[in-house]
Amino acid sequence: MSEKVRIESLDEGEKDPTEEQANAKHGTAENFESNETQEPEPETADQKDLAARLEASEEQAKDYYDRLLRVSAEFDNYKKRSAREMQEVVKYANERLIKELLPVVDNLERAVMAVHQKGEPDDPLLQGVNLTLGEILKTLESHKVVPIESLGQPFDPNYHQAMMQEEVSDKPPNTVTRELQKGYMIHDRLLRPALVAVSKASSQPAENNNEI
Repeated sequence: MSEKVRIESLDEGEKDPTEEQANAKHGTAENFESNETQEPEPETADQKDLAARLEASEEQAKDYYDRLLRVSAEFDNYKKRSAREMQEVVKYANERLIKELLPVVDNLERAVMAVHQKGEPDDPLLQGVNLTLGEILKTLESHKVVPIESLGQPFDPNYHQAMMQEEVSDKPPNTVTRELQKGYMIHDRLLRPALVAVSKASSQPAENNNEI
């Protein structure tokens, strides 16, 4: 009789422990589902400011990188240009001195020509002048200074300076007939133009036609 009373009191006043555990689990599952379906919180003002600052920093870094590329390219061009200018300075360092030396060469050549015209090729003085002229020309050649070949060549204003015109029947017009002063090149640059006489067409045939 006492056991029956105790069971009835348990049903009326006390909860079954297994039922409490089931209710607890059910509540936890409901809370988890409610947390999953909860919308994310909107960005705060600090987060927006941080994102804006990050974007600005990325733009600034990109601008700095572009500037670095431009400066590097300009520096490379400057180094190449400086190297070329230095090579030019070394290559043509003696240009002014050689140009001032050319009149001496001209005078020696005139002296040799004058002696030859007198018919005295065995003159010891002439031999000495020839030796001196030869040494100077060798020195000029070692510095890449060479004379311009003009006689019989077509007139080229890049290398020739016409001093006069001559009527010549055996050469086409605008041909160098005489070389009044030699021209010279240093490397691939004109050092001094050649002073020349240039042929022109003869006017004699035209006069004969007028007579007819």
